Amino acid sequence: MPLKLSLKPGEKFVLNGAVLANGDKRISLVIQNKACVLREKDIMQPEEAKTPARRIYLAIMMMYLDGESSHEPYNEFALRMTEFMGALTNPQILAACVEISRDVAQGAYYKALISCRKLFDYEQERLNYVP
Repeated sequence: MPLKLSLKPGEKFVLNGAVLANGDKRISLVIQNKACVLREKDIMQPEEAKTPARRIYLAIMMMYLDGESSHEPYNEFALRMTEFMGALTNPQILAACVEISRDVAQGAYYKALISCRKLFDYEQERLNYVP
């Protein structure tokens, strides 16, 4: 199934590890085959991963972008998710963490990223963290 990206002027995105930037006009791209694509809004820099949920997100993002080239992002994900789940008592958030872990185990990294973003709100309520 093709993926259609509508890009704002100057918007950046990552396509199979390459950072690309749109020119000065709004455009649409259609990607016809399976590819690793992240829009600028979904890209997290390492220095932005200042909370447990954000560290989980960063590890998943690195797995998505790096593919099978390194075990380090998975090990980081497993450690961070284990720590995070160990501190939880909320059954809905625990279930979300299990679903994220299942998606990662199945290689559905983009789906796991989207689900992981939902942890940010929960965490923000608990930590009063403002990004």
